[in-house]
Amino acid sequence: MSPFLAGATWLLLFQCAGEVVSHLLGLPVPGPVVGMLLLFIALRARNRVPDSIGMAADALAKHLSLLFVPAGVGVMMYFERLAGEWLPIVVALLVSTTVAMAAAALTFAALAGRVDAPSPDGAPQAEP
Repeated sequence: MSPFLAGATWLLLFQCAGEVVSHLLGLPVPGPVVGMLLLFIALRARNRVPDSIGMAADALAKHLSLLFVPAGVGVMMYFERLAGEWLPIVVALLVSTTVAMAAAALTFAALAGRVDAPSPDGAPQAEP
């Protein structure tokens, strides 16, 4: 079996496991998100990413733009409804973007305060 195929198989198995867990527990979270969390936990337990999974993930990331095609088709199918409800959509997009940017800025500011002045060799030193 090729490394890509082995990695893609593992990714699909974790997605399926996430679907099963989400369905059995009645979680309000999509199965692929639960599967991604399970994959994260498994990779943290191993303390490294296997080459096959890394290769499959890299290959999928190179073609990530293709995954937006179904979403674009869905938007065009409901264009009339979206046109009728454009104001709440725009407000939700602006508010969520602003909140995400503020959260990122506050997180950066909090973490930047934990770094001391650079050492003599130029590398920053983290506080204990």
